[in-house]
Amino acid sequence: MIRTTSKLADGRELIYFDADVSRGRGSSDRRPLEPPVNLSQVRRDPATGAWVTIAAHRQARTYHPPADECPLCPSRDGRLSEIPDEDYQVAVFENRFPSLAMTPPGAAPGDDAPVDALRGRLPGTGRCEVVCFTSDHDASFADLDEDRARLVLDAWTDRTAHLSALPGVEQVYCFENRGAEIGVTLAHPHGQIYAFPFATPRTARMTDQADRHRTVTGRNLFEDLLAAERADGQRVVLAGEHWTAFVPFAARWPYEVHLYPNRRVADLTGLTEPERAEFPALYLELLRRFDRLFTGTAAGAAPARTPYISAWHQAPRTGGGELALHLELFTIRRTADKLKYLAGVESGMDAFINDVSPEAAAERLREVGS
Repeated sequence: MIRTTSKLADGRELIYFDADVSRGRGSSDRRPLEPPVNLSQVRRDPATGAWVTIAAHRQARTYHPPADECPLCPSRDGRLSEIPDEDYQVAVFENRFPSLAMTPPGAAPGDDAPVDALRGRLPGTGRCEVVCFTSDHDASFADLDEDRARLVLDAWTDRTAHLSALPGVEQVYCFENRGAEIGVTLAHPHGQIYAFPFATPRTARMTDQADRHRTVTGRNLFEDLLAAERADGQRVVLAGEHWTAFVPFAARWPYEVHLYPNRRVADLTGLTEPERAEFPALYLELLRRFDRLFTGTAAGAAPARTPYISAWHQAPRTGGGELALHLELFTIRRTADKLKYLAGVESGMDAFINDVSPEAAAERLREVGS
C-alpha cells in the first residue's frame, strides 16, 4: 500500500491510498475555499449519562447534488471537487462539514450556560473523515474486487492507528451508510470515520455487559458469544478459517449479520496478515448476499441495492479491554417493498421489536449465496 498525503485549499488533510507506486499524486486543489467552521459542542444527557454532539453548523452541508456535481468524484473535465486528482483508488479526507474537529471550536449556542451536574459539556474535539472507496460514481462496495476491498481495509486500519493516537480521542468508528432510505445525502460509494472524544453509548453498554460477564464467569463475553454461535450453527451465515459471520440470537434489525475474527483483538490494528487476507472475500460475499435478499432468486438474478449500515465496533482507549473487534451489517428493509421504521417503541424507548426471526434471516442469507 502506498500512502500519499496532501492538503486541500482550506487546509484539510487529503490522503490517497494506492496499491502500487505507479500513480503520481501531484494535483493541487484550486478551489477558493474558506477555512471550515467548527461550532460543535458535546453535552452529557443527565438522565442517561450519554454524550450528545451538537453541531448546528452542519445544516449547510451538501445535500443530494446531481451526479455531475458530485464532490466525491475526481476533478476532471474542468469541474473541481474534493479530490483534486483526475482519478484515484481510495481517498480519505477531512469532512468539510465535521461534527467534530481538532481545531478550536468557535462560540456555540449555550456556551455561556453554567457547567454543573445537569449541564455537563465538552468542546467538540475529534475528527470526521470521508472514505471514498472508488472513483466510479455508479459503483458500490459490493462491486469492488478483492484487491480494492483489501485496500479499503488497509485505509481503515491506517486511520484507526492515526486517529486513536490523537489527543482527546477516546474511540474510532469506521462505518458506511448506503441508500437514500438510510439518509445518505451523497450517492457516491463512500463511508466515514469518526474519532470521538467519548465512548459511544452502545460501546458503553457492551463494556458494562462484558465486565459483568467476566465477573460472573471469569471468561470473555465475546469469545463465549462467538464460540456459542459457531457450536450452534443455525444462525451462521459464512465461516472461514479466520472469520465467522452470523445473525445474532437477539437481532434487532430484519436482516443483521455480525462478522467477527475468530481470534479476539481490540481493533483493526490487531489483525494479522492471514486475517486481513481472508476478510475481503467474506465481506464482499456478505454485501452481495444483502443485495440478493429481495430479488426472489439467488445467483443469476439482477441484484437490487439493499440499503444498509455497516459498522466497525472497536474498543475505546479507556476501559475497553474486554471488547472484541467486530463488524455489524444490517438493513432497515424487511421485505422488497417495506422498511422497518423506528417508531414509538424503538425510538422512544430503545426497545426493538423484530419482524423477522434471526433463524429465518440466517436461512435466507444462506439461500442467496453465490
